[in-house]
Amino acid sequence: MTTLRCEVVSVKESIYSGSVKMVIAKGAGGDLGIMPSHTPLLTLLKPGPVRLQLEDGNEEVIYVSGGVLEVQPHVVTILADTATRGRDLDENAILEARKNAESLLANQKSDFDQSAAMAALAETVGQLETIRKMKNRA
Repeated sequence: MTTLRCEVVSVKESIYSGSVKMVIAKGAGGDLGIMPSHTPLLTLLKPGPVRLQLEDGNEEVIYVSGGVLEVQPHVVTILADTATRGRDLDENAILEARKNAESLLANQKSDFDQSAAMAALAETVGQLETIRKMKNRA
């Protein structure tokens, strides 16, 4: 069975380190599927789920707030500002944050308010997509 090494690291901690059969992530240019022997690549990531297909057939889903994905011959490295295992996301808290971001957008007073609200809204969309991916595989 052919695998590659995968490292997912946030500013705070290493989230995942191990062998995988495939990495699926949201790159700046669209969805990416990285398998062993993939061409070297460096790309920005959009907020959303990173799916790791493990050797045993299971899947690990990790939310990243964005970051960088680097592919080398035998290793994929994901560097993210924020990364959280999908199972650790709190759907109710995310829905509340989304509601707050939408409220900020509706009542914006400056360009800064709009930028902050748009960033918060993008993050909640990515988190909710991560939760949806986990529910669909269960």
